[in-house]
Amino acid sequence: MTMTHIVQPTGNTSDAIIIGGGPVGSYAALNLAKLGVKVTVFEEHPEIGLPSHCAGHLSIRSLSNMGLYPLPNGIVENTFCTANFYSPAGTKFSIHLSRPVTATLNRTRFDKYLAGQAEAVGACIVLNARVQSLIISDGYVKGVNILRNGVKEEKAYSKITLDAEGISSRLLKQTGLTTLRPKGLVYAVEAEVENVHDIVHDAVEVYLGKNYAPGFYGWLIPRLNGTAKIGLATNKGNPHELLHQLMSKHPVASKQLGKAEITQISYHAISLGGPIDRTYENGFLAVGDCASQVKPTTGGGVIFGLTCAKIAAETSSEATQQGDVSSNALQVYQKRCSDLLSFDFNVMLRLRRFLDSLSDNKVDEMLRLCGKLGVDKALSNVDEIDFQGKLMLKILGKPSMLAAMAYFVMLYLSAKP
Repeated sequence: MTMTHIVQPTGNTSDAIIIGGGPVGSYAALNLAKLGVKVTVFEEHPEIGLPSHCAGHLSIRSLSNMGLYPLPNGIVENTFCTANFYSPAGTKFSIHLSRPVTATLNRTRFDKYLAGQAEAVGACIVLNARVQSLIISDGYVKGVNILRNGVKEEKAYSKITLDAEGISSRLLKQTGLTTLRPKGLVYAVEAEVENVHDIVHDAVEVYLGKNYAPGFYGWLIPRLNGTAKIGLATNKGNPHELLHQLMSKHPVASKQLGKAEITQISYHAISLGGPIDRTYENGFLAVGDCASQVKPTTGGGVIFGLTCAKIAAETSSEATQQGDVSSNALQVYQKRCSDLLSFDFNVMLRLRRFLDSLSDNKVDEMLRLCGKLGVDKALSNVDEIDFQGKLMLKILGKPSMLAAMAYFVMLYLSAKP
């Protein structure tokens, strides 16, 4: 996929500046430009989508609802209708869905596609432009100080600035807003591998266990070409060492990955603590990972980040048109995000606490019971995996799910984290 990017700013003033050219920043730019807002995106790297830090395993329904699916050829690597969950002892619980529900994307190509869509409707994307700091005057964010190509310092001004810098939250701190909750962070390793065995190509593999991925889980996402994306996240220990332990010692993963060869590897942090307390300030909005708009259960941040990016774009357009970018005017952004997502976040935070409370023996017991109760059949028609609070309400009317939920509550009450 080839793209041409504007590498010289059209001027030093825009209606809106976006910090970061990842999917969240580009989608915000796309929506702003569609609304007639003059928007400039500053991306610190020389190429959109690189380096890639995400497996790109996303909900087909959510992408479709945003008008982002189907995608052009070369972006979708595989689709999935099965998920296999393994306990530390190797107990397997499988969910077989009636149709593909998720897809894994080539994240570099997906990111470039979104950036290209934004450019096509008038957004300006400036590469090799690292935002060093915010320009704050009279209590308002009025632009950014940037470093071009590592040598040239420039100032760029705007009516409003959207921070999509990612999990570092370096610039968010300058506003005085509360940043990510340190206790909610896990540290991930992601790798691409060859020579994988004993897998089904339409099934995602999930590995549980405190000896392999304490505080989270491990995963294997197969590609159709015989390679796979693997990884794990942890709240303690060395992710790299834990990955090798998973590949060599887990009773199931070791058979699938024991002879696998790692061809690419990367590391990054994930925030599971739920959204930050406040995402707006005078002339400023935080969106995506820096605002911890990330699912506490799975660590997925793309769909919720895109959802909030569109809301941020709509709020910014309204505020700039009305000539009022005060925090009082911009607080509607957080309210709209909260109205849409707070129930799901609250449910997922409780699910995360429940999962973290379980011993490995209890995880094994839980998966066995899910199989016996027929929980897999209750979930067979699920097509929504992002809004997990609403999903719980939808399926709780089924007897097997009620029985499972009662058991999970008992587990939680008796657990010793």
